[in-house]
Amino acid sequence: MKRPYLRIAGAMLLALVTVPAFAAHGDHDNKAKTEKLQPPKDQQSVTSGSVEINGDRIEYTAIAGIMVLKDRDKHDKPYASMSYVAYIKKGVDNHDNRPITFFYNGGPGSSTVWLHMLAFGPKRVVVGNGTLTPPAPYRLVNNGSSLLDATDMVFIDAPGTGFGRVIGKKEGGVGKPKDVWGIDPDSKAFTQFIARWLTEHSRWNSPKFLFGESYGTTRSAVLSYDLQNHSIDLNGVILLSSILNFDISVDGPQSNPGINISYATGLPSYAATAWYHHKLPNQPKDLAPFLKQVEHYAMTDYLQALNLGNTIGDAQKRKVAEQLHQYTGLPVDYIMKDDLRIAGGQFAHELLGESERITGRLDSRYSGPALDPMAEGGRYDPMDSSIDSPTIAEFNDYIRNTLHFGKGMLYRPSAYRQIYSSGEGWSFKHREPGFGSSSGTPNVMPDLAAAMKHNPNMKVMLAGGYFDLGTPFFAAEYEMYQLNIPKDLQDNISYHFFPSGHMVYLNPKAHKGLHDAAAKFIEANYKKH
Repeated sequence: MKRPYLRIAGAMLLALVTVPAFAAHGDHDNKAKTEKLQPPKDQQSVTSGSVEINGDRIEYTAIAGIMVLKDRDKHDKPYASMSYVAYIKKGVDNHDNRPITFFYNGGPGSSTVWLHMLAFGPKRVVVGNGTLTPPAPYRLVNNGSSLLDATDMVFIDAPGTGFGRVIGKKEGGVGKPKDVWGIDPDSKAFTQFIARWLTEHSRWNSPKFLFGESYGTTRSAVLSYDLQNHSIDLNGVILLSSILNFDISVDGPQSNPGINISYATGLPSYAATAWYHHKLPNQPKDLAPFLKQVEHYAMTDYLQALNLGNTIGDAQKRKVAEQLHQYTGLPVDYIMKDDLRIAGGQFAHELLGESERITGRLDSRYSGPALDPMAEGGRYDPMDSSIDSPTIAEFNDYIRNTLHFGKGMLYRPSAYRQIYSSGEGWSFKHREPGFGSSSGTPNVMPDLAAAMKHNPNMKVMLAGGYFDLGTPFFAAEYEMYQLNIPKDLQDNISYHFFPSGHMVYLNPKAHKGLHDAAAKFIEANYKKH
């Protein structure tokens, strides 16, 4: 992910197989208006490349393509397509000893261009580290933090994003928006993709891992359970910038009165942000011990005060506000006026308020001019302004001129517009394991817990950034502690947090740390034969 999840209230050497019928959902063939359309078919381009990681040169095969999904209940008619880019290390004699990891971003509604081109693909787009990226021409460089040293990689774009589309009647299929855009149909699509990939590339006996970011972690929780129902056990799941229970969120918590935990679990991220921008009344030298202090206060005195609601006394309320001032840098009177409850958008807008600037939401190291100095939210994310154009520009050049795929087709970095112009939006209705159907605020913690119980050997790695106001790191940690699993299974979960934001890899030092942690996690969780 990139891309914030949406709160409820509201990807044969140089061979390229082209299929003209695919123009129906490639957005470019005017003949499609008059000719009878045939269902699109799978297609791919296979090329070769190399990457240098830690001084070692790794040769790889790259496969860029589109997989057409079939509706098993409608005579295997196509209903959607998913684009992808895979990197397979050359010279491996026994793939039973070679892990494979499936990557995806979140949204919901984002492609996986971000994890691919900024984090773990063999090429990396150079963007600003907490600062605005200069305008074009941009740069694409060797990615020394690619995970190809530890695992083969498949970067998957969600249906409707990338080169993928919903394949409806006009395109020779049976798909409708509701068949892909929702928690359960999304997981169904990814389950079919992964099962078919393992079959078509003879990788069923390879160690298998999932790597999801943001809403991609929500997907991973559901997907890990759904894959088990298709006889696919996982070695491990990596959750980056995780959100499993959407009630634990600092995005608009005012609309969810009575749920105070989000304010408490968001406080350490506020404190980290204020520390980064030197807005604390008493600036600590070191961040980590300061955050431990804030975490303790958040879950004790602060949460207790919030739970008192309107019965809190004036003296206690002011005492808490004064302590929050020490941890956030916000004025005492502002905190008092907000009844001790500061939403993420409010904090991002107010911290740098005197300069009429806002911090980023997904990475609060970034900042930019406020669109409206009198508003209570930023209305845009300065981080997006730094990374969107360079990443999309370089990817469009790379996919066509290096991987030799996608000529004449439109790549969609996201499908937000399509999702919310369909009249149905994203469905958060979800059938939880053992709990039946739920259409309220999504909580997929039961899915991950069930997957861990069914497969006690499956390990989970939680990673995040201190400067993330979209999915605060302490909230993600809290979710892990609250999983309904036996105490001994808590040992299956490891934790890694970095001085970066939602997209941890935007900080080069943190990027290297994330690579090392993920590589170690993958290598530790399978046995070589």
